[in-house]
Amino acid sequence: MKRWRTDGFTRRYSVGAALALLILAIAIGRPNSAESPPPVPKGFSRAKLERVGDYIRNEIATGKIPGAIILIQQHGKPVYFESLGMRNVATKLPMTADTIFRLYSMSKPVTSVAAMMLVEEGKLSLDDPVSKYLPAFADVKVGVEKRGELALVLEPVNRPITIEDLLRHTSGLTYGFYGDSAVRKLYANSDLFEGDFDNAEFAERIAKLPLAEQPGTLWDYGHSTDVLGRVIEVVSGQQLFQFEKERLLDPLGMTDTAFYVADASKRPLLAEPMPDDRFVSPIAGIRDPMFPRRWESGGAGMVGTTGDYARFAQMLLNGGTFDGRRYLKSETIALMASDHIGPQTKIARDYFYFPGAASGFGLGFAVRTTQPPNTSWPLGEYRWDGIAGTFFFIDPKDDMFALFMVQTPSQRGRIQLALKTLIYQALKN
Repeated sequence: MKRWRTDGFTRRYSVGAALALLILAIAIGRPNSAESPPPVPKGFSRAKLERVGDYIRNEIATGKIPGAIILIQQHGKPVYFESLGMRNVATKLPMTADTIFRLYSMSKPVTSVAAMMLVEEGKLSLDDPVSKYLPAFADVKVGVEKRGELALVLEPVNRPITIEDLLRHTSGLTYGFYGDSAVRKLYANSDLFEGDFDNAEFAERIAKLPLAEQPGTLWDYGHSTDVLGRVIEVVSGQQLFQFEKERLLDPLGMTDTAFYVADASKRPLLAEPMPDDRFVSPIAGIRDPMFPRRWESGGAGMVGTTGDYARFAQMLLNGGTFDGRRYLKSETIALMASDHIGPQTKIARDYFYFPGAASGFGLGFAVRTTQPPNTSWPLGEYRWDGIAGTFFFIDPKDDMFALFMVQTPSQRGRIQLALKTLIYQALKN
């Protein structure tokens, strides 16, 4: 594999004399020129933190990824922040703080927070049936594979899909781009993504397809959050992006977070994966984010910058507040970050259970419920990632979050595990 030079493309920022400049850079998504890094706070070892950057630099030098950004923030202040490598090996443009990334499933926490804002206002309830807002879901069926039957047998649901089911992925709605069950194949071969459709059309289309299982019985990763986005539209009377922009994105200062890059002058800022590390077909129906589309996929459609998502993550870590403004109650954040599919629920876990054996799932996030062997990863840590490689985790116990922005579909799992291990090794107990 070709090795890409990274000389001259590294910028490092830390806490201390340059803190005010750094916070400004993170807030507006622009690179800065802070000089020598001041001391790291007492909670971390500087020498061990340097291993985080060394690891990423090696990934770049060996041609596995083009570039990346890593941010670790504790007690509301950046502990470690580096932009490394290139955002696009074809143009040789450097990775900078204003680089825009495809977030894919890191869209889901944003949509989940937006829905919980409506729950707090009493306009939506977790127990509400989805059909209350989307009548097409009143007559959904479950597709059952039975021996001796050539086609799926369609059976009625035992109970309606609820808003909570959409938030915790127990609706029976699945994805068609992984797995080989009959229902997943049906999703993949349907007209679900044909043409320039909007959220209303998408919800109508998917309601006509069978569910993969009975609601409330299995964690099954899929289009639940996309349907939740349509529910938000019906309840609010606004398009999903309009609602999120007005109530969440603009107030937080997430000015570069959207469902496509509308400003043509910003399109060169979009990070690209290595040439041999691209998706051969659209994932979950998401196509090129450089061009307008009517579909605002609450589950996988957003793009954004490191600075934007850092503000969102800090708001969550703060218990629902940021810069003096409250977005959710602390009790709501705690509810979202608690396990909603634990043993008492009798909800099974799909073969493709992405949170992993040591985690449950809340309302939009994986939630740490047991400590993996040979780690110091704390209980209550919650997180999610995107299929292109971006990931974040929030650690209330240590009052910190970490955010890693990269575009590498093939390397994401391995890198996530390595970086999280290095971060906690750097955290002094």
